[in-house]
Order: sequence, then structure tokens, then C-alpha cells
Amino acid sequence: MAQLPPFEHTPLDSIASTVKGIRTSFLSHKTRPLEFRLVQLRKLYWGLKDNTDLILEACKKDLGKSQFETYLTEVGWCMNDIVFMSNNLARFAKDEAPPDIALTNKLFGPRIRKDPLGSVLVIGAYNFPIQLSIGPLIGAIAAGCTAVLKPSESAPNAAAIMQKIVAESLDPSCYTVIQGAIPETTALLDQKWDKIFYTGSANVGTIIAKKAAETLTPVTLELGGRNPAIITKHADPKLAAKRLLWAKTLNAGQVCVSQNFTLIDKEIVPVVIKEMNNTLKEFYPQGAKNSPDYGRIVNLRQFQRLKKMLDDSNGKIVVGGTMDEQDLFIEPTVVQVNSMEDSLIKDESFGPLLPILPVADLDEAIKIANEVHDTPLGVYSFGNKQEMEKVLSQTRSGGASLNDGFFHASIPTLAFGGVGTSGQGAYRGKASFDVFTHRRSITTTPAWIESMLDIRYPPYTLKKQQKFQGMNELKPNFDRNGQTLGWFAWMQGLLGLKTVAAVVAAVAIRVYLQRRAKL
Repeated sequence: MAQLPPFEHTPLDSIASTVKGIRTSFLSHKTRPLEFRLVQLRKLYWGLKDNTDLILEACKKDLGKSQFETYLTEVGWCMNDIVFMSNNLARFAKDEAPPDIALTNKLFGPRIRKDPLGSVLVIGAYNFPIQLSIGPLIGAIAAGCTAVLKPSESAPNAAAIMQKIVAESLDPSCYTVIQGAIPETTALLDQKWDKIFYTGSANVGTIIAKKAAETLTPVTLELGGRNPAIITKHADPKLAAKRLLWAKTLNAGQVCVSQNFTLIDKEIVPVVIKEMNNTLKEFYPQGAKNSPDYGRIVNLRQFQRLKKMLDDSNGKIVVGGTMDEQDLFIEPTVVQVNSMEDSLIKDESFGPLLPILPVADLDEAIKIANEVHDTPLGVYSFGNKQEMEKVLSQTRSGGASLNDGFFHASIPTLAFGGVGTSGQGAYRGKASFDVFTHRRSITTTPAWIESMLDIRYPPYTLKKQQKFQGMNELKPNFDRNGQTLGWFAWMQGLLGLKTVAAVVAAVAIRVYLQRRAKL
């Protein structure tokens, strides 16, 4: 039976030469043919398939994940992503005809070509170690880039199995894995990249963005945020409790897109708490600690951070609250707080802690959600149709799920990303191809069209200027007050008064003659 490989740090003195080799491979144009990319994707699929048991074991050791959860959010997710990308790659990579091109400019054959960005660095996260590392790598391969993958050292077993899969499945001159922690990541960031894709905390994301700015390297940042959920008095309390607890118990709450706090209309706070208690009993009949379906906190440092947040809170624990440091276990814990300054809300918990704050009404909930200085990765609203639309129209976030907890983030082919402090850029589905692709605008000027281009050459005469204005100037359909003109006035401005008068006269004569003929 195959065993998990050991996690070993990559020698620091080898990183520069490894990156140089990856860049050399890109400049050799090896990754540009679609067939090469497809073969790499297909081999990666079978690498994941053949090592599924080891991936399940790795995620169990790193995060206490159940086999079902690991397959659902890690292995099956990535394999399906590869099949989707393989089936659609030719269409994604095909040149596009740009929209809104004037008729005269179409003579130059304008088109958008999809070029790979180059050599890219993918820095993964520990909470979904396979999905958040292999997922972006799939996009890089599909786009025709070469890549270095740096998995999170906080999930060492998953990192080790990813290195095994990449080494056995992919062309080693184009794709490789660098293992390590801060020193190795720093050494990687000292290299020149054509794109950096990072998933993790906002603090580290800021460091990476600053470092990338030194060399004008584009970055995609998938961060987190203090994501609000809102439950109005018109919501179904049982449904809201069940769906938000699903979002907070998956991976023991270590999900960047789950709600960080929940604003509840004060009229229904007691019933929501009751339904949350009932839901947890339904999810874990023998208790969360004894359930094979409930995970663990990734390491002692994160456990102690979460424990301190709970210890410092001025709120009242209304559901759960038990912990076991030796087992890295924290029970799903609902805490009723009195202020947005509470320790459970001031920072992103990234764990199974669920602070709830009673509010007077929806307007207060929206006001509080907007006063949080972070721009969240997700917003989750429960209420009637009009209330949910109001939340959408009066808040900002990377994405949103109405009447659910982060369902928008669970659709593999729906573009996913943050905004502001929750990140920049998006991936998944076609967006995974786009994020590693440069859209290159191209035209072709035929020789025969030279007579039409004479106005661009000096000397610039008044005649040439008038000719250019006649060919190029668009007529507005609005007046000086910013009001839209009626169709007659717009046509008059476009064609000139005499032309419009002639058209009107011609139409009138035609109608008159038709009526005479009928008589």
C-alpha cells in the first residue's frame, strides 16, 4: 500500500536556478501548443485519480477532514475542473472578434489573441490545500504558462502529496513544486514572475502585493474578510440557521468565504438561537467531537488564536463552547454579542465561532455591514425577495448568496474573487484561463487600403482635418443639459436639417401617392 511521502523543505540555494529553468522553458515556446496543454491537464487528472486515497489520508492528518468532505471540496472538485477545462480549452483559446468596431476599422481585421502571461507563481492556502493550489495551477497550464507551485506548509501532508503528483504527472521542465515556509516563499518572491497568484490572509497578501509592485508584476489575491450575514424578521429562522451552520461547520469554519458575523432582527433572535441548537444536534447526534464528519483546527497556533478571541469576548455563549487543545477541537459556538467592537467581530475568526448581533431592522443591519472598513468576500441575506434585493443594492462584496451561506462560492465554473480588502482578480471555470492570459489586440493593415490612410500622413492640411472629422466624429444623442434627444432631433444632428427635411418630404409624397392610387 502506498504511503504518504515526507514533507521536506526545498534547499534555498536551488530556488533561483529552478525558477530560471521554468522561465527558459516558457521562452522556448514549449507550452504554447494546445495539444501540449491538453496532455498535461489529462495527466494531472490521472495523477489526482490514482492518488485519491493518499489525498484523503493527507487531508485527514492535516485538518481532520472526512473522506466525503475531502472528495467533495478537494479531489472531485479539481478532477471535474480539469475535465471542464479540457473540453472547453480550444474555445477559450480561440481568437475573438472584438465588439463595437466601426465598419471602416473592420477592414483592418481587428481581433483579440489569447497569449499566456509567462512564468507564474502560485501560492496556495492550508484550509483547502488541494483545491486552492491545484485549482489555479489548472488555469496556468490551460493558459499555456509555466508555473511554480508553493503549497502551504501548514498542511504538510497535502503539500507532500501534491509534490508527488506534479512530479509524476507533469513536464518537470515546465511545472514544479517548491516546499517550505517564510524563507522559501521570500526567496521565490525575490525572483521575477509574470504573474503571482496568492490565496491566504490579507496581511500576507499586502506583503506580496508590495513585493510584486517593485517589478510591476501583476497579482491575483484571493483573501478573506469580515463577511456579514443578515437575517430579517421575514426570514425562515430554521432555514437560515441550517444553511449558515452548514457554512460555518464545513472544514471546522476554516473557510475564507463563510460569514464572520450575523446581524439578526431582534424580534427573532430567540427562535434563531433555538433553531441553531436544534440544527447542531441534527448534524452531529453524538456531538461534534465524536462525529467523523467534523474537522479540526489546523494547528496549535490557530487553535490558541481562536481560543483567545472567545476568551476576550464580552458576549454570551448561547450554543456550544467546548474545546480540547490536545485534539485541536473547537465545537461550533454561537455567541450573542452587544457590539461590533467585540473580539469575535473585530477580526476574521476563520474558525467555527458564530457571533450574532441583534439589530432593530434591516436598515440598521445594512448600516452596520457597511461601516465595517473591510470589503467582504461575501454577503449573505435571508428575508423576503424585496429585502434581499435591498441588501444587494446597498452593500458591496466580492460575491453574494441570497437565502444561503456562500453557495455562490461552491459552483466550480462561476467566477470567484474578492474586491478591495477581500482581494483582486477572479478565477474558476473560464476565469481560471483568463486570469493567466493576456488579451492581445491585433490588427492587419492590407496594402490596398493605402489610399484611405492618406489623411494620417503630414503635411496636415485643413482639408485632411475636415475629412478626418467627417469619417471619425460620432454625433451625440444628447443635448447640452445631458438630456436624451428625440429620434427626430438626433437624426437631424446626424444627417443635417436639409437631409432630414428631404427624407420627410419624400415619405409624405409617397404616402400621398399610395392613397391616390387606392382611390
